[in-house]
Amino acid sequence: MDLPLGVLAFYGTLVVWLALLVRGMKRRSFAPFLVFGIALLLVLNGRYLVDGATNSIAFFIGIYDVLDNFGVAESEGAAALAKCPDNACTVWGERYLNHPSWGVAFHDRFLNGPQLRTNLLYGHLIFNSLVFVMMHVQLLRPGTGNNKAWHRVIGRVSFAFLTIGTVCAIWLAAEHGPVGEYGGSLSMYGFWFMSLCVYGCAVMGVAEIRKGDTKAHRIWMIRFVGSMWGAFWLFRVMLFVLGPLLRNWEAAALLICIWFSAPLGILIAEFCRRRLDRQTTPSNVAVGAKQVSANI
Repeated sequence: MDLPLGVLAFYGTLVVWLALLVRGMKRRSFAPFLVFGIALLLVLNGRYLVDGATNSIAFFIGIYDVLDNFGVAESEGAAALAKCPDNACTVWGERYLNHPSWGVAFHDRFLNGPQLRTNLLYGHLIFNSLVFVMMHVQLLRPGTGNNKAWHRVIGRVSFAFLTIGTVCAIWLAAEHGPVGEYGGSLSMYGFWFMSLCVYGCAVMGVAEIRKGDTKAHRIWMIRFVGSMWGAFWLFRVMLFVLGPLLRNWEAAALLICIWFSAPLGILIAEFCRRRLDRQTTPSNVAVGAKQVSANI
């Protein structure tokens, strides 16, 4: 059996990314970790345009096959595992015959679904990927001084792209009601809630800047960034961990990820913002300057 080198390479990149996270926690500088995460997101989403939806979904399922099948005999299976026709929904060949049931349904819905569904998926991936990049540009170059005009232009373009990507996501989620492997209506409402978390933070940020409140605008946009990281990366990492733990309950792991990834991302972003703001308050800066002077 030929090993899926792409999946193995992805596992290798996760190890490198984890090392960057540990390095960032020690040095309190997360720029390499963030840049690596952005690049990896673009690679994962970009392959949909290169390899097509169904092949990319099979790759995506292959990432989860290893842990989801760990400790489970092929003849046993589990409530959250299922087989797919000709085992076409994975890149592992005949190595794994059981796959996460949500993955089997995911692959089938785009293999045998209407072209509109696939186009909506492409639209969601393309526009949200662009927003993911632009929101970091906005954080790196805040709207002060000479950056003010460009910050405003990029912000408006980003919000327009986010609107398109969110509409595509809501449209796709509206079809989830009959899909029991996703969790049925709970998954539909969950994805709508995720979209509300992401788009709501962005709308609040826009509303605050239109009122001229730059401080509140910054707070809401940082929360927006957290919601985007949560909706994409926390969702996938949580599913990677919870899938094997909750495989005896169909859709339980997926529903937890759907409902909690975006708000958890907001909470993490808020925690980081408050900690950063405490470290950069005028009083702390003054204390630090006095300490440096004393050491000199």
